[in-house]
Amino acid sequence: MDTNPMLNISIFAAFVLVTLYIVYRVSSAGTTTDYFAAGSQFTGAQNGIALSGDFLSAASFLGIAGAIAVHGYDGFLYSIGFLVGWLVNLLLIAELLRNTGRFTMGDVLSYRMEQRPVRAAAAVSTMVISFIYMIAQIAGAGSLVALLLDVHSASGQALVIAAVGALMVVYVLVGGMKGTTWVQIIKAVGLMLCVALMTLFLMGKFGYSITSLMQHAAERNPLGERIFAPGAQYGENGTTKLDFVSMSLALVLGVAGLPHVLMRFYTVPNALQARRSVVWATVTMSVFYLCTLVIGFGSAAVSGTDSILSAPGGENSAAPLLAYRIGGTVLLGVVAAVAFATILAVVAGLTLTASASFAHDVYANVFKRGQADPESEIKVARLTALIIGATSIIGGILVNGQNLAFLVSLAFAFAASANLSTLLFSLYWRRFNTRGTLWGMYGGLATCLLLMIFSPVVSGAPTSMMPWVDFAWFPLNNPGLVSIPASFLFGYIGTLLGEREDDDRNDEMEVRSLTGIGAH
Repeated sequence: MDTNPMLNISIFAAFVLVTLYIVYRVSSAGTTTDYFAAGSQFTGAQNGIALSGDFLSAASFLGIAGAIAVHGYDGFLYSIGFLVGWLVNLLLIAELLRNTGRFTMGDVLSYRMEQRPVRAAAAVSTMVISFIYMIAQIAGAGSLVALLLDVHSASGQALVIAAVGALMVVYVLVGGMKGTTWVQIIKAVGLMLCVALMTLFLMGKFGYSITSLMQHAAERNPLGERIFAPGAQYGENGTTKLDFVSMSLALVLGVAGLPHVLMRFYTVPNALQARRSVVWATVTMSVFYLCTLVIGFGSAAVSGTDSILSAPGGENSAAPLLAYRIGGTVLLGVVAAVAFATILAVVAGLTLTASASFAHDVYANVFKRGQADPESEIKVARLTALIIGATSIIGGILVNGQNLAFLVSLAFAFAASANLSTLLFSLYWRRFNTRGTLWGMYGGLATCLLLMIFSPVVSGAPTSMMPWVDFAWFPLNNPGLVSIPASFLFGYIGTLLGEREDDDRNDEMEVRSLTGIGAH
């Protein structure tokens, strides 16, 4: 592919400078409410678009388009899982969470429990999930910039990943939640325009006939017409079919446990706006995922599966390659800038969430027992952001080349395993107690981590992180099928073995979660 690195870098640099300026202008981190929750000043519509900006990650744009281009129908299953998961948030989580908490998920879980151990558990869970999610995003940024600059060597791509990761941490340090939210809104609008225009062009190229487009895609894919039916990727045998069920479970249930999504509900003034946020986000993402279906099959039809897999970044290069074939170097630069903005916004949200959880839950409430001043809390959050950014860069280098949608599905499995059971039990089960919370979170997290380490994701397969060794004994790539029910079971057993919590505190939480009385 004959790219023009200077033009690409110019478009990139212009985007980075403009967004950094906006972040600097809107940032106001005088208080913890400003830094962690943007003063709760955003409307439901603004927060809904920012939510879609926070959620539509490199996995959604690059990973899903690539998965559809290469695997067909099975690749589109990621879109379905990501989208359906928002119903869990809308119906069960958003309103009660907004009324009960203030900055983090730990606020809700610890409301009627013993504060210190539960907040520590919530912070551990948040940082593990954010770290796994960030690894995927930073690896995506690296493969994208490598494609733009035509960097093929592993060491060159590692340098690109390090530079991009460092840039993303700067946004969080400068802007806090308000700056991050505006980057997410700008990115969401840019991404929607980009995918809509690419979709319109592709439909026009094939005579506005989706049938014609898909037939051309089948002709240029080794799988042929198998891409139109389930099973091209997950239908080989009983194990792969179970793997598909496991991944679907993680995608649908993981959304409601993602800390960076949950934290966005605190940026609106009340529960009504929290519900509106989810409606706006769901509508926006429905349009986006329909467009990715066309872009995925269009990439296969225009570029061909072989050229996609041989490009830097593999499957993840499908959408940028399509942009290059459609509009040359200029459109490639624009699409890359939008995809980069996508990654930037998500990583900024994740970094902010992980650092806020450590600063607010661990530093302010565990170490300082609720007596920390806002200035020191923000300082600790910024220091944590630096450390999380550095470790994520190392992780991003290790997983470079893996499909991003798949890597993110692992983060969803962790979110559903560690957080969903404890959130639902806390909000809906009066008998739930501190021991149940700790068993549910640590049990689900440990089960998920253990199964992932001993799965083909880490070793024993050509696509593993360490393909040169084999210590895999768990057959599934995604552990959700086992770890998610295990976390509910651990939480239930722990509750039965633990002591009842204060009934007055239970009553207070129930009234507050349903009415919003006393909510910040």
